[in-house]
Amino acid sequence: MQGKFQTALSVIFPPRCVGCGSLVDTDFQLCGSCWVQTPFITGLVCDGCGLPLHGSSDGQTVQCDDCMEMPRPWKAGRAALLYQDGARRMVLALKHGGRMEVARAAAGWLERAAGDLLRPDTLIAPIPLHWTRLFHRTFNQSAALAQALADKTGSQICPDLLIRPKRTLPLDRKSVAERFEALSDVMSVHPRRAGLIRGRPVLLVDDVMTSGATFTAAAQCCLQAGSGDVFVLALARVAKDA
Repeated sequence: MQGKFQTALSVIFPPRCVGCGSLVDTDFQLCGSCWVQTPFITGLVCDGCGLPLHGSSDGQTVQCDDCMEMPRPWKAGRAALLYQDGARRMVLALKHGGRMEVARAAAGWLERAAGDLLRPDTLIAPIPLHWTRLFHRTFNQSAALAQALADKTGSQICPDLLIRPKRTLPLDRKSVAERFEALSDVMSVHPRRAGLIRGRPVLLVDDVMTSGATFTAAAQCCLQAGSGDVFVLALARVAKDA
């Protein structure tokens, strides 16, 4: 009976590409054209932020220039996509268009990118939004990604582990230094959730990583609250030449 129901649904609502909406074989996937236009991060990456690097590491961890010049408070970081072309369109479709199917599709990409950053006792937590932004947008895109990843991997998630009492102005046109200054002391660990992270690894999830200022503020909150190692994971990573 359930099989017949699923068949009927697929006829009425056939699977469509999460990138362009064209027909595909199964739900929550990309068509061939969108796949080609989506820059997945593969190969050698910076251990600190997930930026793709040239060359080989011979089994050693390597870091990009930015991570060497500005040590990160987190243990390691990864990203699934470069923030350009098809990836940028999907991120914006999720963030501003409420396209939740993008988060469902991204779960597998995030899981592959995270790799061994996901430990059995890892607690997944999204980067929070200020309540005024959450009110106008109606949802937190980072929370949607974190939940999709938790559903995919079976890891525990705490959607409100971090809160954002202070609102910041848009960071799009700010310099790296201005971003770090603007995000200083804008987040904190929810007082009722602090017991969840004491001595425990935390994986912070966000939609886009640019300078790392947002992840820095969030990671510092976790560490100050007594967490174990903090790791960061973004759906997309902005590259300087993107």
